[in-house]
Amino acid sequence: MGWITIISIWIIPMLIAFILLYGTYKKVPTYETFVDGAKEGFSMAISIIPYLVGMLVAISVFRASGAMDFIIDSLRPILHAIGVPSEIVPLAMIRPISGTGALGMTTDLIATYGPDSFIGRLASTMQGSTDTTLYVLTVYFGAVGIRKMGDALKVGLLADIVGIIASIVIVTLVFGP
Repeated sequence: MGWITIISIWIIPMLIAFILLYGTYKKVPTYETFVDGAKEGFSMAISIIPYLVGMLVAISVFRASGAMDFIIDSLRPILHAIGVPSEIVPLAMIRPISGTGALGMTTDLIATYGPDSFIGRLASTMQGSTDTTLYVLTVYFGAVGIRKMGDALKVGLLADIVGIIASIVIVTLVFGP
């Protein structure tokens, strides 16, 4: 077994042991603190459920309505002219909305085109270069009661657009179309 494998197997248990020992050294009631955190996490998970269901319904309606297919068909000539595969557009559109949906699309693109294909590499890079902005804003901001999220939405979507463009440019430069 290589060193990397050994380290990857032991890193999480060692980190947990270190935190517990350090907390005990600092005279923090580690078990009670853990239980309080678990209670908080459970109540947070329960409060997130309505927002999560709303987001999942919205994604399903968007996909089932044919709106995504219409947008892709409309953009296909422009994308072809600039050398961007239209197969990647659904991933770029869903990624800011749903991490699970985007992961499913990435998996499908990799299964269809292969992990070493341009589309497979682009999908993987895009998956890692963007975030689930709308999901985060809807679920987490909603759960803690933040109602004014305009600036966070603008910055998050701008970061997603930059991540998408950077993914396309870098994968094209490194791997070619």
